[in-house]
Amino acid sequence: MRKKRERRWLKTLAVLAVTMVVIWLVTGCDSHFSEKSEEKKETKYTDAQIMLVAATEKNRYSEVYTDQIWQVQVSEDGATFQDYLLEQVQNFFRELKTMNLLADQQEISLSSQERDKLKKLSKEYYESLTDEDRAYIGASEDDVYQLYEQCLRANRLVEELTKDVNLEISDSEAKVIAVQEIVLPGNDQANEIYNRAVTEGTDFEALAKAVSQDPEIEKLVGRGERSKKYEDVVFALKAGEVGPVIRDGEVYYIVKCINEYDEEATQERKRKLTLQRKNQAFRQIYDVFSAENPVDMENDIWQKLSFTAEENSTTTTFFSLYQEYME
Repeated sequence: MRKKRERRWLKTLAVLAVTMVVIWLVTGCDSHFSEKSEEKKETKYTDAQIMLVAATEKNRYSEVYTDQIWQVQVSEDGATFQDYLLEQVQNFFRELKTMNLLADQQEISLSSQERDKLKKLSKEYYESLTDEDRAYIGASEDDVYQLYEQCLRANRLVEELTKDVNLEISDSEAKVIAVQEIVLPGNDQANEIYNRAVTEGTDFEALAKAVSQDPEIEKLVGRGERSKKYEDVVFALKAGEVGPVIRDGEVYYIVKCINEYDEEATQERKRKLTLQRKNQAFRQIYDVFSAENPVDMENDIWQKLSFTAEENSTTTTFFSLYQEYME
């Protein structure tokens, strides 16, 4: 459930997190690094800034899932989706603060042109807020500018410090194919259906819809997502071909290739694999760093925030406007 509910701003968080990795790769774990961090740890986000992000995400999720989502239990310990999202908002601010400490260490600054662009962005976003938004959030235009500024400094770190890192993912590694798939429970049935599937004139899709145990017939398959047995067969198929019966554990598959190279899906998977590679490198270093350099996120507002309370805030564009302006 959590994966399905991770939205675009969490991708922003992932990019910010990668920044930390690159800094450590470039500078190493020097003792002066911790000293610099200590000087900045007392900086606090205002209640209004926290409310701005929390309200944005609350409204975005409500648009998709309605307000019924907040009391849905998402873990065995009884945590609700409200608990989960508030935790993610808190993590966002913790990561953003840490990224900017790293930007201070690396003396990353913004140009006057970038600052002018941020001012226009902040003005446009602030003016888009309704009177109800402003009353609920309590943020000033300066609060908006400061948050946007921190996001941009973190992104500039990513650009600068990853420019020489080899993150190339080949088309072969990222390749995605489109298939139609029949899933069956037994060998005898699988052989029978296979003979029907390869009979001239058979509508494979109609047959799959009639007999497959999985109602999802059309699927995109990338390298490393399925078993080796399955991939050895399906990645060797040409468009229009039906592969032999594949036994994978207790399940049998009959697969027809629809597109042996889905270019759009391949490029999207390449992007995701690149980010995953960055994050894997990041996690090895970040866990050590965060343990040695904890960022204090204590603030009474975390106990006061409730997504179930009635309010008229409707803002949803804080992150999407940033992406339009700055990326």
